[in-house]
Amino acid sequence: MASARIPMVAGNWKMNFDHLEATAFVQQFARNLKSGRFDFSKCEVALFPAFTALRSVQVLVDADNLRIRYGAQTVSVTSQGAFTGDVSADMLARLGCSYVIVGHSERRKYHPEDDANIVDQVRAVLAAGMQPILCVGESLEERRKGIELDFAVGQVHDVTRDLSDEEAERLIIAYEPVWAIGTGMVATPQSAQDAAEAFREHLASTFDDHVAQMVRVLYGGSVTSKNAVELISEPDVDGFLIGGAALHVDELTRICMLTLQTTSSQGL
Repeated sequence: MASARIPMVAGNWKMNFDHLEATAFVQQFARNLKSGRFDFSKCEVALFPAFTALRSVQVLVDADNLRIRYGAQTVSVTSQGAFTGDVSADMLARLGCSYVIVGHSERRKYHPEDDANIVDQVRAVLAAGMQPILCVGESLEERRKGIELDFAVGQVHDVTRDLSDEEAERLIIAYEPVWAIGTGMVATPQSAQDAAEAFREHLASTFDDHVAQMVRVLYGGSVTSKNAVELISEPDVDGFLIGGAALHVDELTRICMLTLQTTSSQGL
């Protein structure tokens, strides 16, 4: 990992935890990290609650001066108007969100969100002063065909081709092979490294080496404390976007501590 890139552990709660449960989780999580003397300057931690819990998380973070960051799981491409059920980027920014997940495979599958919509979401997030976490990754079908890297890089290209250097530099890429999400299957560390390296090569050719080295690449897909060290030890893997394990406060704490310890021992 390049020294300019701070590792990141992001917990995506998906449709779990009401605002009371979210508050209790953050309180315990903060206590865990404090007792472990967690150094937030060397590893960033972010949580992604449901929309209904964002305000409660904001109040707690502000009141207790916590260094845990938070964001939203999706965003509308529109700024305001007659769009029932939508939440705009400006609304999220006013809640203190630092990040927004864009293009998660579950959003692509169940809603669905197409490439054009995802590009507009990225632009909306950037315009509101937040950072998009762009999720990309192949299904088992693409993997069987041997085109997984071409497919994932193509998803990145669909977004980055319309961005300036400054906008691209603020992007975070989350490589989440669809076949590994919630299945217990996990990409090998080498597979995660190969994907992250391919993204950097694409960014270097589309923009320049500076952009390629600044963009953080996270891995997601059945991440646990048992495989986190091997994954984060890869030079181009900068952290994790975690689903199931992020619902268990002690397990998420362990992953954060292992990420910090491993990257710190590497002199990052």
